[in-house]
Amino acid sequence: MTKLQLVLAMLAAAAFSAQAAEPGQPLYYQDPSGQSDFSPTPKKDAQGRDYVAVYDDADTPAPPPAPKADRGKPVYYRNPMGLPDTSPVPKKDSMGMDYVPVYADDLAGAPGSVTISPERVQMLGVRTAAVQMRTLTRSIRAVATVAIDERRVAVAAPRFEGWIDTLNVSATGDAVMRGQTLFSYYSPDLALAEREYLLAPGELAQSALTRLENLNIPPDEIARLRKTGQPGRVASFAAPISGVVLEKAAIQGMRFAAGDTLYRIADLSHVWVLADVFEQDIADIHPGQTTHIIVAAYPDTPFSGQVTFIYPTINPTTRTAKLRIEVDNAAQLLKPDMYATVEIAAPLGAAEVLAVPESAVLDSGTRQVVLVEGKPGHFEPHDVTLGRHADGYVEIHSGILAGDKVVVGANFLIDAESNLRTALQTFTAPVEAKP
Repeated sequence: MTKLQLVLAMLAAAAFSAQAAEPGQPLYYQDPSGQSDFSPTPKKDAQGRDYVAVYDDADTPAPPPAPKADRGKPVYYRNPMGLPDTSPVPKKDSMGMDYVPVYADDLAGAPGSVTISPERVQMLGVRTAAVQMRTLTRSIRAVATVAIDERRVAVAAPRFEGWIDTLNVSATGDAVMRGQTLFSYYSPDLALAEREYLLAPGELAQSALTRLENLNIPPDEIARLRKTGQPGRVASFAAPISGVVLEKAAIQGMRFAAGDTLYRIADLSHVWVLADVFEQDIADIHPGQTTHIIVAAYPDTPFSGQVTFIYPTINPTTRTAKLRIEVDNAAQLLKPDMYATVEIAAPLGAAEVLAVPESAVLDSGTRQVVLVEGKPGHFEPHDVTLGRHADGYVEIHSGILAGDKVVVGANFLIDAESNLRTALQTFTAPVEAKP
């Protein structure tokens, strides 16, 4: 008897002690099975049996306990630990525990249904959840690499022949600003064009000016030419965009030809992340979806970007499609060719569907079942038809309804007992296992 039960018994006895003088007046009532459960007033147990009256006057005989409901002869006796072992006669297990009698009314109800006492429900750790309508969203994960935004790359390639006089930006990786001088040069072609502009009269001067503009001579150089009337010995070549020097072929004093790429510059304030997604996931990905990006260099700094393009081809070796994700990189933490992990939350349709936690489904491969709790402690197996899986939930097409309570914890233990009872119902008389 626990302390709480002992206190309840004492309170019950005290409450009725004043009436003890009257013959036949009970002090309190006790559970008919003999358990330490008491009540100050008459009541019934879970099986409908009356609690037994306890009297104080020893001379007044206590009424006999209420007879147990006639449940008939046990159909069989089952292992007290829930093991698949039965006996047609009473027996004990290897630990000396009595086998539990199973009556015909225990086997009533839907095939495979199980009724479990509240104490055992708590001991088994049974947990239930309500069946709900929800929008399913699955997480699609993919490996990716950081790439340069191809629309933010420029090269420094003169349209004339010449020689580099002074190198102002001399190292790969240097940051430059648009209009900043990369190098100064001497070009006979440019000097000739400037002289023609200064000497040409009228309409010919305009043609000479157009030639200078076609050679990509900066406006400030043309303004200087007009002001001084003298061709310059050297001129400056400016950076076409702001960014970082990725490649540098220019060397002090070198000769270059028209069209030679002397610098390659990229703006890294905005980059692409190219992700490889398996072809079975393509249908759930659309431009405009937001992505969650993690790189190994900054595991605690998540980046976000948007899917802007799905490439039209599949890699025949890896069976993956490539996604282009655009990411703001103002702090320039993301470097080209970094490895990244991308996660995309992809809704499986706009409408809500009936869904249960995946742990609620017992899948044998040929049959999918969930255990539905009707009244407390009573569980029935329901065959269900499954749909799509997403982030720990599974869509239900048929078998249960919204609002049903399904078992999501300890369902394997209940299912084992349910299967045992279903199997035993197919026999008219259980047969005891031979040693």
